[in-house]
Amino acid sequence: MNPLEYKEFYNKVGKVNGWDFSNVKCVSEGTKWDLYREVTSVCKKSDILLDIGTGGGEAILSIADSALLLIGIDQSTGMIETATKNWAISGLPNVRFLKMNAENLDFPDNFFNVVSCRNSEFYAKEVAKVLMKDGSFLTQQVSENDKSNIKEAFGRGQAFGTKAGTLKHQYMTELSEAGFSDIRSFEFNVIEYYQTAEDLIFLLKHTPIIPDFGRTEIDFQILRQFIKENQTEKGIRTNSERFIIMAKL
Repeated sequence: MNPLEYKEFYNKVGKVNGWDFSNVKCVSEGTKWDLYREVTSVCKKSDILLDIGTGGGEAILSIADSALLLIGIDQSTGMIETATKNWAISGLPNVRFLKMNAENLDFPDNFFNVVSCRNSEFYAKEVAKVLMKDGSFLTQQVSENDKSNIKEAFGRGQAFGTKAGTLKHQYMTELSEAGFSDIRSFEFNVIEYYQTAEDLIFLLKHTPIIPDFGRTEIDFQILRQFIKENQTEKGIRTNSERFIIMAKL
């Protein structure tokens, strides 16, 4: 997918479910790193937090008591519509959602104490511009080898064929060039078991793991064979691989 196609895709997903996969039944084996648990550990009650690529807003709504003000942005109109609905239901007075592109953060300089970003694109120089001195940046991103057996089965997919560690190295280099220091990275790779074919289909239709999944009958033929080969007593086996970067300005 090119950037325009990704934007159209995320708009569509936002209108459907706001990036909410809470109903997908999946069991994980291994240690997952919780980005927003780490965010709360660096936040003070007096801090202002920016969340880039906030999706349906569920994450920052769940940690609203960790900061004075939390602002979530997303480039997708659909996502922001969903986030705004979730915010209205929550009744939380210190959370706001705005439609905004990550490459042009329209906020005052040095405005935020903490910036977070999960599974979404960010621009290091823009983050540095709006972050206060000694502020913290935390991001969790999808690694190239995520869902590796699915992408191998289809012969295509998100970052398919890209050398592992390429995106992490790119982001760490960009953060260093933007003036960040104490840049640390971590990785985790856990085994996932999707409980039913419907759960796996929902994942593939609502993420860019396999671009244009389901547009042709051949995709479902490949999926049926994949399920046959990866079905276990615990569910349909794949993996979730992520990397994490934490940095100070």
